[in-house]
Amino acid sequence: MTPHSIVPRYRCWSKKLKTTLYTYPENWRAFKAQIAAQYSGARLKVASSAPAFTFGQTNRTPAFLNNFPLGKVPAFQGDDGFCLFESNAIAHYLSNEALRGSSPQAQSQVIQWVSFADSEIIPPASAWVFPTLGIMQFNKQATEQAKEEIKKVLSVLNQHLNTRTFLVGERVSLADISVACSMLWLYKQVLEPSFRQPYPNVTRWFQTCVNQPQFKAVLGEVKLCEKMAQFDPKKFADMQPKKDTATKKDTPPKKEKAAKEASKPQEKKEKKKEEKKAAPAVEEMDECEAALASEPKAKDPFAHLPKSPFVLDEFKRKYSNEDTLTVAVPHFWEHFDKEGYSIWYGEYKYPEELTMTFMSCNLIMGMFQRLDKLRKNGFASVILFGGNNDSSISGIWVFRGQDLAFTLSDDWQIDYESYSWRKLDPDTEETKTMVKEYFAWEGEFKHVGKPFNTGKCFK
Repeated sequence: MTPHSIVPRYRCWSKKLKTTLYTYPENWRAFKAQIAAQYSGARLKVASSAPAFTFGQTNRTPAFLNNFPLGKVPAFQGDDGFCLFESNAIAHYLSNEALRGSSPQAQSQVIQWVSFADSEIIPPASAWVFPTLGIMQFNKQATEQAKEEIKKVLSVLNQHLNTRTFLVGERVSLADISVACSMLWLYKQVLEPSFRQPYPNVTRWFQTCVNQPQFKAVLGEVKLCEKMAQFDPKKFADMQPKKDTATKKDTPPKKEKAAKEASKPQEKKEKKKEEKKAAPAVEEMDECEAALASEPKAKDPFAHLPKSPFVLDEFKRKYSNEDTLTVAVPHFWEHFDKEGYSIWYGEYKYPEELTMTFMSCNLIMGMFQRLDKLRKNGFASVILFGGNNDSSISGIWVFRGQDLAFTLSDDWQIDYESYSWRKLDPDTEETKTMVKEYFAWEGEFKHVGKPFNTGKCFK
């Protein structure tokens, strides 16, 4: 019997209430709960499409926010009214004793690996994989750092699995479910044969997991990538919200009418092509992308500002693809428009509440996700300083206009009041030093007073 055919026998879940999991399609975080339910026998209804649930709409309603204040998914609700948000808590609730660990030692080991997935795998995996999906702009420095961190993760797992079939004990546990789901997109997108070759135990374990009937019932067939996916600028551009730049003033009425009539056949052809191209992209959405796709078009909050000669996207390309200190920072100061843009220093107000560093990273990344629509008119480099139970968060933000951009949209105001904000004078040496240090992620950071954490949190 090969490892792929191992089928653990677990007792059925004792809670027979019908339960609902709200999510969007292909959400790997929701997969954890769904797979746990497959093992435990929990009756789980998945609401991921209209009319039961539409991400970006249903999760913004007062009724939903009353149960799940953050509006995030996956979100869980039982028929008895019991509600949970956060995927690990939901998966734990839907598990049985065998999945959670049958002894205090095993339970602690399960928590260890679930935390390992969140803190050590998800940040670098996101930084590497998201650009290949067109979800995030490519950053060469961040991608190379992410690859090195993934190698460390794979080495740890490979050593641990050298004499083990599963991460904890002799059967699948919540540890295997959580870690396998967190590595799903790595194996599907970027871990080509040559990259994964030094880590045979990890690949053996991953394939063993995803070929279990309970995994396959949720994931289907998981095909490992043959060639490492790369960032495609065109794909990224296509994923961005389209702006309607044409107005009636641009075209005389008669010519406009003639142009519309002549373009109708071409528009139909183009529309069909676009529909064909757009269809597969749905499977590659993360929370930000799903929200953007499902939300109605909103008025541009920056429409009232005059056009600026500073092209923010051009600076971002320099920052992502070329050396920060020798190219990107000089480019920034050479082209920065202090009339059209402003620079701000933001510092988290409640450092005493920051405990584990991975939770602090999730705090930062969650804020960035909710500010995704600000990307065209803003840039930020935010750093976590210190370590567990002794850390701080601060960063440099660049916005279009002279005011804090968060106040321009209700959607952007969730996190910003947790930070203190100070507008910086672009002509001072203090500002130039802070911009250089935060953009490059290196320097003395005299105003912070804590060591620089190797920084998995950035934008």
